[in-house]
Amino acid sequence: MLQLCGFSASNYYNKVKLALLEKGVAFEEELAWLGETDPAASPLGKVPYMRTEHGALSESAVMLEYIEQAYPAHPLLPADPFAAAKVRELALYLDLHLELVARNLYPQAFFGGKVSDGVRERSMAQLDKSARALGQLARWSPFIAGEQFTFADCCAIVHLPLISAASKIVGGRDVLAELPVRDYLARMGERPAVQKVQADRKTSTALMMARMAQK
Repeated sequence: MLQLCGFSASNYYNKVKLALLEKGVAFEEELAWLGETDPAASPLGKVPYMRTEHGALSESAVMLEYIEQAYPAHPLLPADPFAAAKVRELALYLDLHLELVARNLYPQAFFGGKVSDGVRERSMAQLDKSARALGQLARWSPFIAGEQFTFADCCAIVHLPLISAASKIVGGRDVLAELPVRDYLARMGERPAVQKVQADRKTSTALMMARMAQK
């Protein structure tokens, strides 16, 4: 059986977990906090990572591709090659051009730290640019790439709330405010798999914050 390793406060862990739940793939969860990961399975010490019958995998995007090919039932990519490429494009924008940039703001937004004015200004400017690009690419009808629940939704559901919150807390405004994100997330929140991920995230976040307070 697949083992998904990491912790449910991680949005990248939840991206993979959501895909597994939506596809109905049987898997086990192995708790691995940062600093306690298996170096043979995650050479950079990052989460999530996954153990399969063939060996270990790291990097969430790679795991999604493996899951889709190894467990083709309930596909999360369209059969049409161009449509599948557009889903991957959206997922990349969400991961690289939005979440990774917003991550610069997380120390101040969520963990009691402080970011410099320069970091804040550069990050907000890039987020504005990337949000406009997302507006061009996303369809929201009813899913982010169109009529099918896909990889891109797995990314959007776990990333968009953090991007909105971090930009509003640190930058003073929600960079996604002009997009139909709130309605989209409300629709996605009706899905049982999403509800499961969100409930586990709340529990894991409380544990993570308690651990940090003890250090």
